[in-house]
Amino acid sequence: MATGSAHLNTLDPRSLADLQRLAKSDGRSDEALRAASKQIEGLFLQMMLKAMRDASPADGPLDSDQTRLAQELHDQQLASNLAQTKGAGLAEALFRQLGGGRAGNDESGGAAASIIPGKRGAQGQSGSAASADLPSRRDAVLSSRARRSAATASNANTAAAESAASSAKLAATIEAARSGSEKPPRHVREFVASVWPYARAASLATGIPAHFMVAQAALETGWGKHQPKNADGTPSYNLFNIKASGNWRGRTTSETAVSEHVGGRWQREKAAFRAYSSYAEAFADYARLLTANPRYADVLGKIDAASFAQGLQNAGYATDPMYANKLMRIIGGNTLKNALATTA
Repeated sequence: MATGSAHLNTLDPRSLADLQRLAKSDGRSDEALRAASKQIEGLFLQMMLKAMRDASPADGPLDSDQTRLAQELHDQQLASNLAQTKGAGLAEALFRQLGGGRAGNDESGGAAASIIPGKRGAQGQSGSAASADLPSRRDAVLSSRARRSAATASNANTAAAESAASSAKLAATIEAARSGSEKPPRHVREFVASVWPYARAASLATGIPAHFMVAQAALETGWGKHQPKNADGTPSYNLFNIKASGNWRGRTTSETAVSEHVGGRWQREKAAFRAYSSYAEAFADYARLLTANPRYADVLGKIDAASFAQGLQNAGYATDPMYANKLMRIIGGNTLKNALATTA
């Protein structure tokens, strides 16, 4: 078509300008209505592809935020290309449903043209009366089509433009991460660098990927900023908020108020935590806890984030009902990945 929509770039909002101008200047034409119908089919195909992707497993070795976003952008462009070619037939159905192609029929032998001057019409009108009424009927049909065409094209253009702008923003974020322009905060990078060697040692003992344990330590302490303190204010190095209960005979922190989710609601209670002399000791004790306690048998050796995080929650490591989701977001997030890129 004249607008060049067959080569629509979904990441460039300017590529939709031709469709918008066509809808405004020539909304009565089949061309504008067909272009709007193809845009609507493109949005439908994009949603269908997204649903198919969401139903597929997403725990492969190459799966990451970056690859998922790149796949989303690819699917969006693919949906647009399919709609502009043969498509799934939805655009043609919409085109016909909204009145596309009827004007030509009216003027070249359609239902209205069957009322021939000098003969009687289908409803018993004289030829002269039907002939006089034909222009007004045709104008009414075209006027109605023009309004539907302009509205449909405008709505499709707005939705597609918003989708394109959102995709362009995501693409810019990916590019910024790749170029290293979005570095994690300094305290995050320092925290990851300080615990990474001990996480690798604990990984050998538990079979759990080292970055999974770094992510859990980040969740428990806010990237090292909120670990339990000793009575004199010195750090306890307790990165995993392990309480000083049961048969613990080592040093402990003073009791402090903590929030626990019990019986479907949050409540405050006091607890003391284990205290260590270093991060190395903290990771070693964490590894012993997981390997010695049968509750965590399903956590050991897990190499996918979902199984690891959900295994911890199922074993009762934390009472927060959203603990597994929070942990998975950190494991798969750019903050940890970018911090590890400057450390490992």
